[in-house]
Amino acid sequence: MPIHFDHKPGLVVYLTAGDPSLEGTREIALAAIDAGADVIELGVPFSDPLADGPIIQRASERALARGTRLRDVLAVARELRAARPQSGLVLFSYLNPILRYSLHRFADDAAAAGVDGVLATDMIVEEAGEYLAEMTRVKLAPIFLAAPTSPDERLKAIATHSKGFVYAISRVGITGTQQSLTADAAVLVARIRRLSEIAGASLPVAVGFGISNANHVAQVGEFADAAVIGSAIVELVERSISKDGPGAVSRFIKGLRLTEAAPAR
Repeated sequence: MPIHFDHKPGLVVYLTAGDPSLEGTREIALAAIDAGADVIELGVPFSDPLADGPIIQRASERALARGTRLRDVLAVARELRAARPQSGLVLFSYLNPILRYSLHRFADDAAAAGVDGVLATDMIVEEAGEYLAEMTRVKLAPIFLAAPTSPDERLKAIATHSKGFVYAISRVGITGTQQSLTADAAVLVARIRRLSEIAGASLPVAVGFGISNANHVAQVGEFADAAVIGSAIVELVERSISKDGPGAVSRFIKGLRLTEAAPAR
């Protein structure tokens, strides 16, 4: 099932689980939901995050240093689902922690925790047979990354096999804030929509990598269904560790809505 976005554009908020602490992640996630986030992406900290920029790398290092593991992230997900039953909830992980945990067991435990979907960043759709079978078995939505450099054949496969939404990468490179969006993002979303129609699929498209302010969100709303905010939120958490992290994140997310378009119909 597609993940529902209440606004246009929707807001997907990424948090590195365990930074500043597991309890802190839970409180910040709840504040983000109450401030208008449609979906929370709970990031599983990993020692070698190849696609992540320095901000998320530092957050992963801090979370791992505190002993955060995949089982802890699943526990936070379970608490969030109980506290906010209607919110979208996605686990964001590299494949290595999932395989170490056991793919079969991970699928069972993620479903039991109430997660809607899973984004395994380094799982490519061409090699995802077993992974997709497990996601289907427990009714979890697999979410794949689509890049500006992806050929049409891959984008069509991503559109076919994704179930929650398609995550369109706004640029080539690593995550991190940027001053402005490139034209690549709009072109990529148009390609995804065209190939989705050919594949007989109709999923929301969320744009991420570098979204960091209300202007970016408004731009994304002109051609996509949702904006993913990651590094900007994680950096805010980093700066607010000794202060009011949930309050700072709440104010930031409310500010992203200042130039929003009308609610989605």
